[in-house]
Amino acid sequence: MSARRHAWASLAVVSLGLFISSGCATAPRFSFDVVADMRCYTPPEHNGPEYFEGACLAIREVGPGAFMLVPGDLDPVHRVHDTVTSTLGDDYAMYPVVGNHELERPEDMPYLREMNTDGVELPRVVRAGPPGAVETCYSFDYENAHFVVINQYYDGKSDAGTDGDVTPALHEWLAEDLAANEQPLVFVAGHEPAVAMPDLDNGRVRHRGDSLDKYAENNHRFWSLLREHDVVGYICGHTHDASVAKINGVWQIDAGHARGLGDKGAPSTFVKIRIDGERVDCEMYRSTAGGPYELTFAERLR
Repeated sequence: MSARRHAWASLAVVSLGLFISSGCATAPRFSFDVVADMRCYTPPEHNGPEYFEGACLAIREVGPGAFMLVPGDLDPVHRVHDTVTSTLGDDYAMYPVVGNHELERPEDMPYLREMNTDGVELPRVVRAGPPGAVETCYSFDYENAHFVVINQYYDGKSDAGTDGDVTPALHEWLAEDLAANEQPLVFVAGHEPAVAMPDLDNGRVRHRGDSLDKYAENNHRFWSLLREHDVVGYICGHTHDASVAKINGVWQIDAGHARGLGDKGAPSTFVKIRIDGERVDCEMYRSTAGGPYELTFAERLR
């Protein structure tokens, strides 16, 4: 898509004709934001629009969605959380997904577990995770959409027990959650992609063969489950390369990275998903060389 606009100046009212009302006055209409892999590029060491803070400022200018979904590698978690709330407000909920790097920093996993223990930091949670991952797997509802967060490092006993995989225990919990859902729109979020796709702008590919595709049988069973339950999209990160691809009937939305100049190999990115009734649109805003975020890609998902 060729339309490009400066997020810090004029994107508060961008529509580009993509978000058309369904004509029903009572149809749910909202958006949510997605950022990933901003790890280590947060205040106080990395202040300003050239790093993760810049993505949050751009989201504020475009217009924050109902909440933020962060599909992993957000360490140190407390600094990402503080940056989000300081720029977007204390009432703006941030739903975290465990990434592989959260397993490496001693304070990150306890912080993530604590965020989901009292229902304050993570509102609207409707189902806790399985034994051993009660806090780091969960699902929540917002309007007519159901969101399922999976911890791909859950081995059936520990929420930090394996590398990226959808183990039988995790698959079973996810299957039960999807079977119980009554919302028409469903999104699943995890850290690693089913298969790494090329970056939208420059074609860079990272982590192909060592993401969920490392465990082909489990990966195939996972994707078949998403398709069986008519999941709109699987939202992920890990690769630092932003992409949107429909794979066997299910969209995979890789949010890339939001670390600004912390990764010069692909543009820094945030994603906005817009919902109008049962219509779903995906927009990607990207920043090159530390510059302003611009709308560079839009796709109707449903």
